[in-house]
Amino acid sequence: MKKLEGKIAIVTASTRGIGYCTVEALAKEGALVYMACRNLEVGKQKAEALNAQGYNVKTVYFEAYDKESIAAMIDTVIEEEGRIDILVNNFGGTNPVDDKDFLSTDYSVFAKYADAHLSSVFIASQRAINKAMKKQKSGIIINIGSVAGMIPDTSQVAYGTSKAAILHLTKMIAIHSAKYNIACNAVCPGMTATEAVMNNLTPTFQEFFLKHTPIHRMATPEEIADAVVYFAEAPYTTCQVLAVHGGFGSASPIYGDMVNMKNKR
Repeated sequence: MKKLEGKIAIVTASTRGIGYCTVEALAKEGALVYMACRNLEVGKQKAEALNAQGYNVKTVYFEAYDKESIAAMIDTVIEEEGRIDILVNNFGGTNPVDDKDFLSTDYSVFAKYADAHLSSVFIASQRAINKAMKKQKSGIIINIGSVAGMIPDTSQVAYGTSKAAILHLTKMIAIHSAKYNIACNAVCPGMTATEAVMNNLTPTFQEFFLKHTPIHRMATPEEIADAVVYFAEAPYTTCQVLAVHGGFGSASPIYGDMVNMKNKR
């Protein structure tokens, strides 16, 4: 029997990248996985492709900028399945054109991205706990953070700050729901070879970032999904933040410049 056999899971923002690989990874372990997405037509096509491989994947509407849709997502899955065992809050997005450094970013931009990131986690998690997990006396919530929420960056003040807030919110959720046998943890990816990264970050920037990453390559989306599956299968592990970033930010700040020097001192 697979470890997640009979479990009902939701993964938000999951038609591509880390979200899609997480859907596939949870389904491989036997879970019935709801692919929560904005574009249901694309979601249904991808769900059908996964089901053709023997998995059990369904779709449900989710739009991070629409709070009513976040609540409705949870309600729909409970209505259809009667329970929720695993919730993966995967949404993350920003536009570096307007999400710049602190001195240059308009507050309306900051508020827009911060609200979407935090409300997608807060509303979905609170509703899943209150309407399903408390009654079940079980449940696992996994929030996808970012290395940007752990280490200050030179830009994307809204994205980094809201991802940092999600890490604290993760711990609050874990502590406040533990008495119901509910676990909550976070996974923080570093630079990951998703379609968004490959299309939006120049090769020059990618190499500059990886220069300071001891494991000198990007993560694959599958490697991030593996970390999510670990938490999904570990109900006694809670209130933890797992960085999957190849060591980025762990070495000396001058690591990238020193690593190839013949005489380091």
